[in-house]
Amino acid sequence: MKVGVLTSSRADYSIYFPLLKALSADSNFSVEIIAFGTHLSEFHGHTIKRIEEDGFEIPYRLLTYPENDTSESIANAMGVTMSRFSALWSKTKFDLVLCMGDRYEMFAACASSVPFNIKLAHIHGGEETLGAIDNIFRHSITHMACYHFTAAEIYKQRVIELRGSDCNVFNVGSLSIDNLKELKLYTVEEIKTHFDIDLSQPSILITFHPETVSLDKSEFFIQELLTALESVSEYQFIFTMPNADMTGAMIRDSITKFASRTPRAKVIESFGTVGYLSCMKHCEFMIGNTSSSFIEASFFPKFVINLGDRQKGRILTPNIYSCAIEQQKIIDGINKYKEVQLIKNDNIYGNGTAALKIMEILNGIK
Repeated sequence: MKVGVLTSSRADYSIYFPLLKALSADSNFSVEIIAFGTHLSEFHGHTIKRIEEDGFEIPYRLLTYPENDTSESIANAMGVTMSRFSALWSKTKFDLVLCMGDRYEMFAACASSVPFNIKLAHIHGGEETLGAIDNIFRHSITHMACYHFTAAEIYKQRVIELRGSDCNVFNVGSLSIDNLKELKLYTVEEIKTHFDIDLSQPSILITFHPETVSLDKSEFFIQELLTALESVSEYQFIFTMPNADMTGAMIRDSITKFASRTPRAKVIESFGTVGYLSCMKHCEFMIGNTSSSFIEASFFPKFVINLGDRQKGRILTPNIYSCAIEQQKIIDGINKYKEVQLIKNDNIYGNGTAALKIMEILNGIK
């Protein structure tokens, strides 16, 4: 079976990783990676090099990332993505194409495949993120796909509801749990060597993205977060940069300026899979509005201060404290960390066998 794999950013590639390894090791499959989006952007860390470092070949590299973070630029990038993928689909045939998640560029790549009757297998469908335009794209991809691999039972049921059928809808768990169970994470000393970050100091891992349904509030939100952090003296701040979303550049600039005047703040464009999960393991807790605060953080478990509505609709596990993006409420959340006692529970996102389950299903496709 010739399988194409659509990857547009560091985030989806990290999740794909255990499945890519399994596919590459199975002689029943010929795997061809299609890299696009911010993977090819120097501004966003040129993360395609992470794929190369892991030893995977990348036969297709499509320049589709937006020129800047305006709504017009994002919409134009969607058009460019559809145009460039239509040329790819017309020349190259696949038995199946894997797609992941909910990004606008993933939507555009999938939408362009529809006139070619390409079979899509969608990973991480059925989830809800009401504070981001991604929610629309995710559910749209669900309607385009033939096969569905969800991360939790509630998400499987939502896909069934959306499609009006349970045909080819499978709850396999999250591939992120496979990563956490299989990968050898860095020690504190190794993180110091690789990233020059000393996690022997109490540290907060922070990832903050725009709420893309509330763009007029982006500047207020990031300033509320940074002002709250200015009043916190006992922690080191480890920032990872936001995705290529509307107003994302403004948030990047605000974080960079904050770090320049705050010696305790460190900024990393992209840790890579092992680096990010290792930092998550060794940090005290997390602040932000990223999906990894829900799935990966629940594995340890790690206390999370989930900000605002970007991830509203996701499953709230006991390790997550949600609050509005307001200075005092963020400070209250940080103080709450000192009171919590986290208990490791059975993971609702599976037991680390998602790749194996997907492989069994793919091997059964005729």
